[in-house]
Amino acid sequence: MDLDVFVSAHRAEWDRLDALLSRRRRLDGAEVDELVSLYQRTATHLSVIQSSAPDPQLTGRLSQLVARARNTVTGTRHASWRDATRFLTHGFPAAVYRSRHWWIPTAILSTIVAALLGWWIGTHPEVQSAIAAPDELRELTRPGGEYETYYSSHPAASFAAQVWTNNAQAAAMCLVLGIFLGLPVLWILFLNMLNLGVGIGLMASAGRLDIFLGLVLPHGLLELTAVFVAAGTGLRLGWTLIDPGPRTRRSALAEEGRAALGMAVGLALILFISGAIEGFVTPSGLPTWARIGIGVAAELAFFAYVYVLGGRAVRAGDSGDIDEAERSAAIPTAA
Repeated sequence: MDLDVFVSAHRAEWDRLDALLSRRRRLDGAEVDELVSLYQRTATHLSVIQSSAPDPQLTGRLSQLVARARNTVTGTRHASWRDATRFLTHGFPAAVYRSRHWWIPTAILSTIVAALLGWWIGTHPEVQSAIAAPDELRELTRPGGEYETYYSSHPAASFAAQVWTNNAQAAAMCLVLGIFLGLPVLWILFLNMLNLGVGIGLMASAGRLDIFLGLVLPHGLLELTAVFVAAGTGLRLGWTLIDPGPRTRRSALAEEGRAALGMAVGLALILFISGAIEGFVTPSGLPTWARIGIGVAAELAFFAYVYVLGGRAVRAGDSGDIDEAERSAAIPTAA
């Protein structure tokens, strides 16, 4: 494409759009229609230039022009409590529901890996000796040892905050690093399952697996589910880079990336709940059945939240992405 010829052919349209956007008085109906038409055509011109003859100066000017026109056409929205409520009742559960075919298999396979690692460690003394010295292992697994006192070693509030921060960071890393074909996500998952498997194996070898599960399950069910959701979403994002489906790779990544960003906010809230359970319920004096019951109730509530509210939102057309009016305009690829 001859860029000079293209600019000469369309400069008047861009100047006219700039003039309309610079008007201080209110535009009449005909001028508004003209502005919308010029906005759409300029967006198309920008796409053509970006794909055929990228020029930094011209691209910058047209990008600013298109952004100004879009703001004028769509107006400026401010976040409100209604937006937050809609996100929690529609956007977030819809995004989790849509990605269930990724995070549920991730959860099942990860749990199997953790169980196998626990069995391997628990039944092989040589593996246990490679983890730590015998005295250290006894200190970890004995009644009143480090595995038991870990959850009550700090004040409940500060411990819950620390746990929430660590888990939120792990979930965010799964979501962000998914773009690298999901490989870092698999590594993060393996490290989490390895830590869990070590605890299972060592406590099982000491004949105290029931104590360990009584400490882990109250908060671990919801906490691990949140990590699995983040990992599944990250893997889905990585697969989108390989196979975007009927969408262009750019639009597919944009859509899935925005959904993943919203997922990070929602999962932070879920992990806040699991952190509160870990800080206040796990080390409490409640009987084991009551503590596990609270964890199971929290897990069932999450599944009901995803499958009832999320399923209903998806069937109503919600994808977990931001509203269409707030997305970047879909730009045609032909002038």
